[in-house]
Amino acid sequence: MKTLGLIGGMSWESTIEYYRAINKLVNERLGGLNSAKLFLCSVNFEEILPLQIDGKWEEIANIMIEISKNLEKIGSSAIVICSNTMHKIANEIEKQINIPLIHVVDETANKIKSEMIETIGLLGTNFTMEGGFYKERLANKYGLKVILPDKVNRDYIHNVIYNELAQGDFKTSTREKFIEIINELTIRGAQGVIMGCTEIPLLIKQEDVAIQLFDTLKIQLEAAIDFALS
Repeated sequence: MKTLGLIGGMSWESTIEYYRAINKLVNERLGGLNSAKLFLCSVNFEEILPLQIDGKWEEIANIMIEISKNLEKIGSSAIVICSNTMHKIANEIEKQINIPLIHVVDETANKIKSEMIETIGLLGTNFTMEGGFYKERLANKYGLKVILPDKVNRDYIHNVIYNELAQGDFKTSTREKFIEIINELTIRGAQGVIMGCTEIPLLIKQEDVAIQLFDTLKIQLEAAIDFALS
């Protein structure tokens, strides 16, 4: 089994789920007492978030590149960034390391294409929904039509992710609002919806809605385990 290098802490709530899910997936495949071989570097999100807000992505990239290089140096065979938003600087990281980066957008797109879906809704932070790196990659590389919530709902989702979900606060009223937004995307033609933030699957489950949901955390980790066990 290859050792994976995880970069977490964005937020620690979802990183716990990453750790739990990746070990569960390995055990399901191998049985016994098998678990994943991992190095985990968990950042202090209080230091990262202000840089995101101020648009200091070059500074963020330098931090993530240093972490990735260190994970490679100590024996990681691939990098897993435990955050959709932080894939905004994934290309910069890939250029500076000699091991693969399990890219959440590519793996999610492959899963969507395997389901013969052409039009997909996208939920996430405003960095993810509006930043271009996610939507444009889905459209230009994979030919998918991407539908976003309207601006009011995008801002709502963004604020809830940071002010509630990332702090472990999962309200029934918030779940109901997310279901409403997902249903609106369905009416507008979405054939599926990407839960493009690792905290969203902690709030919304497939049984909550009729449309197919794509859990990027699980999709990314399944690809990581495929690599680790190859």
